[in-house]
Amino acid sequence: MQRPLTGIRVIGMEQYMSAPYCTMLLADAGAEVIKIERPGTGDPRRAIPPFVEKEGVKKAGGFMAYNRNKKSVALNLRDPRGQEIYKKLVAKSDVVVENLRPGSMDKLGLGYDALKALNPRLVYATISGFGRLPGYEGPYSRRPAFDIVAEAMSGIMHLVGFADKPPSWTIYGMADIYSGMVTAYGVMLALFMRERTGEGQYVDSAMFDNMLALNERMVALYSTAGQSPQRGRLTNLYPRGAFKTKDGYIALNVPDNRIWSRLAKEMGREDLIDDPRSNTGAARAAHSDFLQPIIEGWLASLTREEAVNRLNEAGVPTGPVYTAEDVFRDPHVAARGMLMPIADPEVGTYRFARTPPHLSAAPQLPAEPAPNLGQHTAEIVRSLGYTADDLAALHAEGVIQVAE
Repeated sequence: MQRPLTGIRVIGMEQYMSAPYCTMLLADAGAEVIKIERPGTGDPRRAIPPFVEKEGVKKAGGFMAYNRNKKSVALNLRDPRGQEIYKKLVAKSDVVVENLRPGSMDKLGLGYDALKALNPRLVYATISGFGRLPGYEGPYSRRPAFDIVAEAMSGIMHLVGFADKPPSWTIYGMADIYSGMVTAYGVMLALFMRERTGEGQYVDSAMFDNMLALNERMVALYSTAGQSPQRGRLTNLYPRGAFKTKDGYIALNVPDNRIWSRLAKEMGREDLIDDPRSNTGAARAAHSDFLQPIIEGWLASLTREEAVNRLNEAGVPTGPVYTAEDVFRDPHVAARGMLMPIADPEVGTYRFARTPPHLSAAPQLPAEPAPNLGQHTAEIVRSLGYTADDLAALHAEGVIQVAE
């Protein structure tokens, strides 16, 4: 039995988070992912804390998390000989995923137009801040971007936090991770189309686009109702948010009157079902200052577990607000196998988030540790027809780096 992408070779011309996360998804799906790195330093994320260390070997936790099940080839693409190796590798590959500064690969003569001439079946995916597909380039297309820029410009930051506080970011790397997922989806679409047409294509993934699409509720509210959602203040529904119990917080959401009726009955406040201050979502939102103390007062008498159990039994979907410790202790997380143990032979075994979803007819995900810099250089370069003497010379002259 094989994973879905077994037999597909992916080249990761990648760094930091978005493209590495994308290719990790493809690797987890069974693809052979070859990560191209700069000799000497490699992906900058190798040097970003936190680190794990054992017997003098130190590795970056973030790099370990997003680079499992990959091979590392350390290759100097500024050297014509390195470019030739890269072209030979691409000619025998199915996909390239790239998130370097827009235009940098074109300057080297290694952009999509050059590579598709070598391999017309190639799927070439780029992740950038603002998009690069000809015909869809805008005034920001050449700008570099980090995830927080996409969050800000998509309107998401404006909605996170409270009205009397500055806009806030969501979680570190949200735009990177989501863009990695969207790009992996785009690669799958292009591979499926290739089965029909026999040809590859360019996949253009922009973090700005991806986060704006994720913020579809803001778009729909403004388009259909002329409403501009405000940070920390709901206008069409209530309650929604984190509410305090005796020993922690729960997440509560009441999207309609049916759920509100169940909550009111469970609180012993059936009078609130028809009260004009709370008989519609808009009314509840307008009178949240009246309702908030009532809900908080009821929850103050319950533990987090008691509140979650009572509300779920009453048909009000509720969950605890977890910390990292809670997640790692949760029996459902364990039952779902969501924390994969990855054994690194040098620094030990650590758990990382599993790629969802589960597939009933596919084997378990592979669990190979993130590679050392240049760990697979010799294997891959020799497969392209280079001899041991060639490798030694290329290594000595800084064209490649072969791991010791």
